[in-house]
Amino acid sequence: MKLSEIKPVLNTVETVSFILPNGQFVPQHFHVTEVGMITKNFIDCGGTVRNEKVVNFQLWEANDFDHRLAPQKLKNIIELSEKVLNLEDAEIEVEYQQDTIGKYNLEFDGTNFLLTAKQTNCLAQDKCGIPADKLKVSLADLNKPAATCTPGGGCC
Repeated sequence: MKLSEIKPVLNTVETVSFILPNGQFVPQHFHVTEVGMITKNFIDCGGTVRNEKVVNFQLWEANDFDHRLAPQKLKNIIELSEKVLNLEDAEIEVEYQQDTIGKYNLEFDGTNFLLTAKQTNCLAQDKCGIPADKLKVSLADLNKPAATCTPGGGCC
């Protein structure tokens, strides 16, 4: 979800709720302690220089169990951050403390915000010798006659 996509959603919801990938809700008394832009400049394992930017939300919970973040309050925090920090319309990454700080992508299911798992990946697979995915063919399909066979079609 991009920054421009969350603000209209906040105009339509009565509460702000986040659900972790395991289905558990982030406790309702969470705070959004940071909104900012994170820039990552790096070189991948193939030698390509890369630059990534994400808008970062940090969720935190304390012992103030009566705290509830209203949608308009979160929208105000976002708008102030856009104004003061000149935030770009980038994808939102959410940090949330559990055993360690977890980083999540953000989606919306029509009612709740979903924290979805992020995955690492090799960005230079062609330069690292990682084989391309092979075409998976069902053995049952090998004996089926082809309706037409053309040169280069893979059926002859």
